[in-house]
Amino acid sequence: MTRIEFLQRFQLHLLADYHPESKQRSAHVQQLSHRSASVLIGLVEREGRLHVILTKRAHHLKHHPGQISFPGGKVEDSDTSVYFTALREANEEIGIKYDEINIVGHLPDLLTITRFHVTPVVAFVDPGYQPQVDKNEVDYLFEVPLEFLAHTANMTTQRFTIKGANHRVLAIPYQSHFIWGVTAQIIESLQTQLLQQ
Repeated sequence: MTRIEFLQRFQLHLLADYHPESKQRSAHVQQLSHRSASVLIGLVEREGRLHVILTKRAHHLKHHPGQISFPGGKVEDSDTSVYFTALREANEEIGIKYDEINIVGHLPDLLTITRFHVTPVVAFVDPGYQPQVDKNEVDYLFEVPLEFLAHTANMTTQRFTIKGANHRVLAIPYQSHFIWGVTAQIIESLQTQLLQQ
C-alpha cells in the first residue's frame, strides 16, 4: 500500500470502532481506575510501499514480556498529550527522533484488561531513521509490510472460555513472530479503518 492510498483510506472515513467482542472483553474494568497510555503505529515507506514498525518486548519486563508490540507506554505527568507520549516512548525505546515522525491521526482508544486506556497514534516515520534500541525495554525491532497486516485473511481468531466467560483472541503470525493480544486488536482496528468503503 502506498502513502497516498493509505491517506485516502485512513483519513476520508470516520473512525471505525473495535469489534464488539474485543470491547466486551474489557467491559468489567470500565468502572475501575485505569492509566492512560499510547502507542505509535509508525509507517515507513520502503520502495514505494508502507511498512509498520513493531518491537519485541524485553523478556525481563513485568508486563507482557517477550510479546510483539508497538512502541509505547504510559502517559507521564510531564507529557503534553497522548500524541507526545507516543513520540517520547518511540524515542526512548527505539531511538526514533521527534523530528523524524509526522503524525497523521489516531485509531479509537482501547481499554485493556490490564486497565490501560490506550490511544494508537498513527504517523509516518522518516525512512532514514537509525534505530537505537533500549535493551531494558526492547529486544529488537522489525518492520512488517502494511499490506500483510491490512489483509484480513492473515488474522486468525480463537475462542476459549475462562471462568465461564467466552473470550475472542486474535493473532497474526508473521515469519517467526506471533502477534497477538492488544497489538492484534489494534491491527484489526486498522484493518477495519482501511477497508471502509
